[in-house]
Amino acid sequence: MNAIDTHFADRPFIVGIGGTTRPGSSTESALRTALQYAEDLGADTQLFGGEALSTLDVFSPEVRERSPAQRAIVDAVRRADAVIFASPGYHGGVSGLVKNAIDLLEDLRADERVYLDGLPVGCIVTAAGWQGCNTTLGAMRSIVHALRGWPTPLGVTLNTAGVKLFDAQGQCLDAQVAASLKVLAEQVVNPASVFARGNKKSELLL
Repeated sequence: MNAIDTHFADRPFIVGIGGTTRPGSSTESALRTALQYAEDLGADTQLFGGEALSTLDVFSPEVRERSPAQRAIVDAVRRADAVIFASPGYHGGVSGLVKNAIDLLEDLRADERVYLDGLPVGCIVTAAGWQGCNTTLGAMRSIVHALRGWPTPLGVTLNTAGVKLFDAQGQCLDAQVAASLKVLAEQVVNPASVFARGNKKSELLL
C-alpha cells in the first residue's frame, strides 16, 4: 500500500488519493484503513497521501509539462480499476490539496477510458461537524459524477469534533467507523474485480 507498483492483471487495482499535511491525519488514516480492507479482499492498492500531494505543483491546464509526482498519480489512475478519494471538509468543501490532485485527472480526458468513466469511486470525508461532512461529501460525489465515475452507494463521513477515531499508528478506535470503511471497501472492490477480469480477458484477445 505504497508508491511501489505491485499490480497483477488478475487482481483489482485500487488507487487511494487523499489526506492532509498534518501528522496523524484522520483523513489519511481513514483512507489507509479502507485500502487495507481492500487488500484483505484481494486487491492491490496504491496510496497518494498528504505527503505526496503536498509536493505537487498547482495544476495549470495550459502547462503541458508534468513533474514525476504528477505523472505518477495520472498513470496510476489510468491503470486503476477503482479509486477512493478522501478529503477533510474545509469550509464546506473539498480541500485544495486533494482537489489539486483530482484536477490532474484532466490529463485523462483524451484516453480511451475518459477520466474515471464507469469506475467505482469511494468517497471519504472527515470534518469537525456534520454540516462540513455532508456538504463536502455532496461536493465530492458531484466531482466523481463530472469525471464519469460511479460513487459507491455508501459514502463515509467521519465527525472528528472532540472525538479520537484513530490512534497514533493509524489504527481505527471506533468499531462503527471501521465497519463503515469495510463496507465502502467492499463496494469498491467487488465491481472493480469485474473490471480487472474484463481487462485481463481483453488483453488475452489482443
